[in-house]
Amino acid sequence: MTSDTPTTPDEPKPGPRPGPGQGSGADRGISRKTLLRAAVAAGAAVPLLATGGVALARDAARSSDGRTLTPTPYCDDGDDLTPDQMEGPYFKPNSPLRTNLVTPGTPGTPLTVSGYVFGRNCVPLSGVLLDFWQADDNGDYDMADYTFRGHQFTDATGAFALKTIVPGLYPGRTRHIHVKVQAPGEPILTTQLYFPGEPRNSTDMIFDPALLMNVRGAGGGKEGTFDFVLNVDSDTGPTDPPTDPPTDPPGGTWTSGHAYTSGDRVTYGGRSYRCLQAHTSMAGWEPPNVPALWQPES
Repeated sequence: MTSDTPTTPDEPKPGPRPGPGQGSGADRGISRKTLLRAAVAAGAAVPLLATGGVALARDAARSSDGRTLTPTPYCDDGDDLTPDQMEGPYFKPNSPLRTNLVTPGTPGTPLTVSGYVFGRNCVPLSGVLLDFWQADDNGDYDMADYTFRGHQFTDATGAFALKTIVPGLYPGRTRHIHVKVQAPGEPILTTQLYFPGEPRNSTDMIFDPALLMNVRGAGGGKEGTFDFVLNVDSDTGPTDPPTDPPTDPPGGTWTSGHAYTSGDRVTYGGRSYRCLQAHTSMAGWEPPNVPALWQPES
């Protein structure tokens, strides 16, 4: 969720929300999402700053006024009776651990998406799982394998970065990237990221302006930024029950500053490694980076 989004005049006060399939649009009143969508259709940039960019949660987090952040919305916030569209029909579990979804020769406009994950108390969250999936340049989803699918974890500063391409247009939808975001031991947020200036934004029934990325040109590609805000505080503990599917953050059992001997075994990034030479580990010598020191076993 981007922070500091201007509020819409005459926005109704929040109240109990009916569950999926309960009530009608008429008896729920006019929601913030409905008003924002109408504003976008009318050409107004309601969720944008005067500079033309979307306000980011990090801007509020840098302040010291004690504010709390508004959590990133689900794709469907109750305005539409289509809860299945929050995830969509193309999600697949067990995606590979990777930050780069592009392989040599992949057609499409290069895109880097980066940002941070915060708790509502403005504190960045480390070890947060982000599972991305999207259409290819032709608007097709790969259901046979894991093309344009991958998960990663936020680093110690709460940051993430994804290398991919601008997704193609899928029939009936505007351009979007799917993502599931989960802090350790907390509920999963399933949402989508959108691109500003897309003609179909005003007609896509799932589109939410609060999920617009900041996007700018970068050489022959594009760079997008977005900060997620999870409905948790920063003191999240170990995942229990574990994330489904269970997966290990990149650190594994390998640690910096440890004296390893030949034959020691560690895990890192979901893989097992055997030490080839005695050494004291240091940042930058993670097992995948130094094949002279570590031999992968799986």
